[in-house]
Amino acid sequence: MKRRKGEPDRIRARPGRDRGQLSIEFTGMVPIILVTLVLLWQAVLVGYTFTLASGAADEGVRKAVAAGAGDRRGRCEAAVYERLPSAWEGPAEIGDCGAGGDDVVTATITLKAPVLFPGFASLPIPVTATAGAAAEGK
Repeated sequence: MKRRKGEPDRIRARPGRDRGQLSIEFTGMVPIILVTLVLLWQAVLVGYTFTLASGAADEGVRKAVAAGAGDRRGRCEAAVYERLPSAWEGPAEIGDCGAGGDDVVTATITLKAPVLFPGFASLPIPVTATAGAAAEGK
């Protein structure tokens, strides 16, 4: 087709020229979507680990406070392990469980968040929770 003098260049779109574009765009976005979902899932696991550590420390202190001064550590550790799911029990570190003076009983629990699913591997970043309560029966 001849172009007239002064007429702008026009590109005519041929029918079906963008055929398959959606498939290419979807294929390019799939890895980004999957990585985003994996990162969100990992964030959920880390948050759940914080919740588990906090709940286990609270439960350990609760049981230690109710126990006598001589049996605090044993009751505290038993309560912590009872509260934790089995996938989080292995890497659990219990420090200062049932410790404290005559006025305050404390418990410190350190867990490691799993990578992708519990029982597989752990992140190298520890999650620590500490709880404390006033000792009873003074």
